[in-house]
Amino acid sequence: MKYRICVQFEVESGHMLLKHPGKCRFPHGHSRRIEVVLSSPTLDANDMVCDFKAIKVAVGDFIQSFDHAMALNSADPMLRSLEPMGERLLVFEGQDPTTEVMARRIYDHLKGAIEAAREFSLRDRDGRSYVYALPRGLEVERVRVGETSTTWAEYGH
Repeated sequence: MKYRICVQFEVESGHMLLKHPGKCRFPHGHSRRIEVVLSSPTLDANDMVCDFKAIKVAVGDFIQSFDHAMALNSADPMLRSLEPMGERLLVFEGQDPTTEVMARRIYDHLKGAIEAAREFSLRDRDGRSYVYALPRGLEVERVRVGETSTTWAEYGH
């Protein structure tokens, strides 16, 4: 048996699907709910799988890079005209930025952060410093990305 935790994020993002035969090849957007599910066979010294704050810090900035951004395939002819968007332009090399592909990208990022066993130091409003760590043995089970209120895609095992 395993313990599992889930952290959810919400972003607004746009994309264009170059390979799509219908309307989805044109710019459009979604309110996305992103769920990250992690597990561990044991609890840490604080009786947790992992502190939720550690997950938010480890992946939060990366997920926020999707917020109010436009994602597109590197082969999309619109890429050059959208380059002035700078950091709000997310380019997927040779792939359409489908919800499935986004889920995989977030999964890979979080898995890399865990494998690096990173620690994060934060200060609260009173200036106190706290260290948040991603414990060894923590496993990313899946990342689920919602596209609409009735549809989602996930990547994991």
